[in-house]
Amino acid sequence: MWARVVEVMLGCWLAVSPFIFRHSPDDRILWFSDLLSALVVMVLALISFWPPLRYAHIANLAVGLWLIALGFLAPYPTPPALQNDIVVGLLLLIFAIVPNEADQPPKSWREFYTARPAQRT
Repeated sequence: MWARVVEVMLGCWLAVSPFIFRHSPDDRILWFSDLLSALVVMVLALISFWPPLRYAHIANLAVGLWLIALGFLAPYPTPPALQNDIVVGLLLLIFAIVPNEADQPPKSWREFYTARPAQRT
């Protein structure tokens, strides 16, 4: 579940990054994109903690691809805020494919160690 925590932190960073990189007030699309993407990333990561929706974090792949595409559609040279979107998008692609149980041994090993000693022979 550590990857979901990292996704929530990336969502928080994405939410504050327009204020740090100072989007122009006229760039409402960039403001809206960053804030909405942050909200979606955090919600998807948090609902992945609930077992029936444990695969919801996979939808963060779409958000990551959106952020990367948005950054590459900008004219050259790319502004720092959109460079940040590209980096956050790449990080989301990395962490979205990490399974929820990545910090635990394989299921067959866990079943073996929880079995009674008489059954291990």
